Amino acid sequence: MRVRRRGVAEIRQAAEAAAIAALKVAAEEVPRPPLDESAAAFFDVDNTMMAGASIFYFARGLAARDFFDSRDLLRFGWQHVTYRLRGHENPDGMRDARETALAFVAGRSVAEIVRYGEEIYDERMAEQIYSGAHALAQQHLDAGQRVWLVTATPVELASVIARRLNLTGALGTVSEVTDGTYTGHLVGGLLHGQAKAEAVQALAEREGLDLTRCWAYSDSINDLSMLSLVGHPVAINPDPDLKTVAREREWPIKDFRTARKAIKIGIPAAAGAGALAGGVAAGMALRRRVVSA
Repeated sequence: MRVRRRGVAEIRQAAEAAAIAALKVAAEEVPRPPLDESAAAFFDVDNTMMAGASIFYFARGLAARDFFDSRDLLRFGWQHVTYRLRGHENPDGMRDARETALAFVAGRSVAEIVRYGEEIYDERMAEQIYSGAHALAQQHLDAGQRVWLVTATPVELASVIARRLNLTGALGTVSEVTDGTYTGHLVGGLLHGQAKAEAVQALAEREGLDLTRCWAYSDSINDLSMLSLVGHPVAINPDPDLKTVAREREWPIKDFRTARKAIKIGIPAAAGAGALAGGVAAGMALRRRVVSA
């Protein structure tokens, strides 16, 4: 029971930190007052707004900038391939990715990571955005509603994605920062599962949103609590478990994984092997650069 209480406290801390950080970052952007003040839309990122895992693309971009060695890149690569092939998150893989990510940003400045995030988004992520999901977000914006990303991805990177897509802002995992640099620790835990729902709830309370008039979009059964929180849940590119639940509850289901995109994101095993081979090749190239330096 003691462990359980500590888990709940960690989830709440992560959710509150995400809501506070999201509003702080959004306040720094050019204000866009909503016409519909009580409704908003919440989009998951990985495999919902974009094909694959955003943290993997970020890691690949940082690897090209010599942030870490080939072994770390291969670990990211393998997690990314298994994530795409399975169609849902692996909690153990997510913890490993979090630990690796925290290790390589510890001691780095927030400004530096944000700058690289902007560069890497343009280089590697922009082409992975599902145009159908982006169009849905734009429909909400056109209706005068706020649109937030909700993701386990670090809030700095999530905010970059939101800015590039002209969205309101992002709820993401918050890292501890001292004097403008990362300490290598999180504020609370990963913004995942129930923590996403609580972050949405916390943001709704601060923004005066009526959740019965809000929308939520996700591909993963792990986001069931967030989807169930709003009046208009929608399954996008759903994993098998979420598809089953969506059909049972008569939620709308949308699939933006075209044949071209399916090949690109590595759903067939052969494509997954090719992606892993590409990661190995990149890792080897990185090692050669380090050795020759």
